[in-house]
Amino acid sequence: QVQLVESGGGLVQPGGSLRLSCVASGSIFSIYAMGWYRQAPGKQRELVAAINSGGSTNYADSVKGRFTISRHNAKNSVDLQMNSLNPEDTAVYYCNADPSGANWYGPSSGADSGSWGQGTQVTVSA
Repeated sequence: QVQLVESGGGLVQPGGSLRLSCVASGSIFSIYAMGWYRQAPGKQRELVAAINSGGSTNYADSVKGRFTISRHNAKNSVDLQMNSLNPEDTAVYYCNADPSGANWYGPSSGADSGSWGQGTQVTVSA
């Protein structure tokens, strides 16, 4: 089992930046990919960005060019740098440790979805 602890959420004005961090512990050898997902009120959880053990990345179209995901194997962590934030980015952001790549294009509803963090709120508002 993998435990994930997220940090870095908060309130930011439109056009601003935030950096989310997620640190993994436990059975980290089982992690194939790590990613960030978000869920806005009344909406389904969606992929924001994911990165696998080889360094390949996948981004949602809505964040391409604005967000950057990075993985730090020595620290067992993954960061999400978010720039040019807009109100549509407001959501709870969740970190995921994926053992198989099942969440690569979006969160899996199956037993292979891996481990999830507790979520961190990001609010973009003037």
